[in-house]
Formats: sequence, C-alpha cells, structure tokens
Amino acid sequence: MNGNVRQAYRGLMWLFTAGVVVQVFLAGLGVFGGKDDFGLHLTWAIVLFVMAVLSPLLAIAGRLGRRVTGLSFLVLVLFFLQSVFVQLRTDMPYLAALHPVNALAIFWLSLTLARGSRHIAAADPSAAGSNG
Repeated sequence: MNGNVRQAYRGLMWLFTAGVVVQVFLAGLGVFGGKDDFGLHLTWAIVLFVMAVLSPLLAIAGRLGRRVTGLSFLVLVLFFLQSVFVQLRTDMPYLAALHPVNALAIFWLSLTLARGSRHIAAADPSAAGSNG
C-alpha cells in the first residue's frame, strides 16, 4: 500500500510542478492577453490548491519522513500566502509584489520534491525513518 501512495505522491508532485508552470502562463495571458482577464488563472489556482492540500496528506500516508512531509506542508503554506499577497495589492502593494517571488519559491520547492520523489517512490517505508 505504501508503495502505491509513494507513487501517487511522486505523480502528484510532478503534476503540481507542471501546474505551476501553467499557472505562470495563465498569469501572463491575463496580463498580455489584451483583456486583463485572470479568470483562468483563478480557476487553475483552485486545482493547484487541491493538489497542494493532497501533497502533505500523501506524504504522511506514504510515511515519507519529516523532511518530505514538512516541505510538503511548506508548499501548502506558500500557496496559501499567494492569496494573501493578492489581497494586499491595494493597501500594501510592495508586500503584494511578493506574489510572483513566492510563485518562484513554490516552483523551486515543488520541483525539488518532485525530483527527490524518484528515490522515495521505491524506498522501503521502514527505511525512511523519522528523518527521511
């Protein structure tokens, strides 16, 4: 069972990472598409949010260890901050400007987890230990 959960985690992290790239494209489309329309960007954010919530849950279920689980929770926290930064655009534009910087952090962290998942997908859950 853990092997299947680990494979699901691996697939999810690669999908999430690709989804972040799509999200950046959709933001660019909102800016440069001529309509100033961020509808697709907002809709896709919901899909990414679901994946971000599933990530630490799968890490826990797959017994992937504290590091992977903690970093998976960090992706979720950073993803939540994205919406906070957007809400600050009128009152605190300099803080809101962290929205694209945070997106880079989300991408880097999700790519790191996706690349690392190659090793954990096949690992023995008992070998992961509490620090894995």
